[in-house]
Amino acid sequence: MGERFDVVSRHDSTCTMRTYARKPVLFVRGEGMRLYDDDGREYLDFVSGIGAVNLGHAHPDVTQAIAEQAVRLVHVSNLFYVEHRAELACDLVRLLGGGMRVFLANSGAEANEGAIKLARKWASQAKPGAFRVVSALKSFHGRTLATLAATGQPGKQHAFAPLPEGFVHVALNDVDALDAALDETTAALLLEIVQGEGGVWPASPEYLREAERLCRERDVLLMIDEVQTGCFRTGPAFAHQAFGITPDVVTVAKALANGLPAGALVATERVAACFEAGDHGSTFGGGPVVCAAARATLAALESGDLGGNAVRSGEYLRAGLTALGESGAITDVRGAGLMVGCSLAEPVAAEVASALLSRGLVVNHIGADILRFLPPLVCEPAEIDTLLGTLADVLEGATP
Repeated sequence: MGERFDVVSRHDSTCTMRTYARKPVLFVRGEGMRLYDDDGREYLDFVSGIGAVNLGHAHPDVTQAIAEQAVRLVHVSNLFYVEHRAELACDLVRLLGGGMRVFLANSGAEANEGAIKLARKWASQAKPGAFRVVSALKSFHGRTLATLAATGQPGKQHAFAPLPEGFVHVALNDVDALDAALDETTAALLLEIVQGEGGVWPASPEYLREAERLCRERDVLLMIDEVQTGCFRTGPAFAHQAFGITPDVVTVAKALANGLPAGALVATERVAACFEAGDHGSTFGGGPVVCAAARATLAALESGDLGGNAVRSGEYLRAGLTALGESGAITDVRGAGLMVGCSLAEPVAAEVASALLSRGLVVNHIGADILRFLPPLVCEPAEIDTLLGTLADVLEGATP
């Protein structure tokens, strides 16, 4: 670790809130799949800013878009028209198949917060008496009070009680439980196609089809959280498109601007019409610099067929992890595209992630026994082979 790391870590320990247990590395530069620390050491990045840098680090098209806009105009607020905002909204509507409207925010939590507000406003007009939002156990929808209440992880909630009322959680892929939960007081169902923070748990095709059927039957909004699965992470532009379902509301963030803070709430014309001037807002959401970056990001993802590469490389990664599992150290491999998780036979995920970092590989652990892999979508088999070989060595030393 270099001198710059020592200075930065000392300042961090004395002046920032202790909401993160940071890893002992100071990254100062990135390019594609690679990160470089203050000593110039190279790392392969299998986290990509928690799935936010789908194009890879320092993509030239995004960098150029940011620079060109930043020297002209950075911020005037949503009280006025600016370049790139409406164009980005149209890009998102096109990728989602048309017939929708967009509210631009700064993060996934804000997008989901807006979705919850929109669902309640819609219900107040279309389904009086309905206000509840049903979501899945192990889900993650954000850290604001309302999105935390929607999150199906009690361990993240206890310290902040009492949370807002009106949220119900049911087991993912349990159609009977969902059937029982969607009643006349339910305004919306909020689902991830693949649960990210909860452990990379996919919703089954049968469950998603039944979820849509029940929502239509009972006049419940189907809201899909694509914060982590969106922007070609699982193959299609948005993960739900692989299953033939049509949500009323979609939320997007993370990779939308390849690392800049951007989020979007997208709803059908019918549902979006419930929001009127003054119902919702954001000081910084939809600013010209971020929107320029987001437009460049979506264009590069499409033109480079990175959704296709996510499918191919994801299959290669899952196959490699499954082969490693023959040793007994890995008990389950799952995911979609380049959103991959594996369960370990022993609760050593944190130790494994630390050992990989010391060997130049950046990975993420979720809880005691789950590793999560979210590399940039430019990831290729050669880089996966490096990961798999190093992981095999680390697992051999980490398990009895």
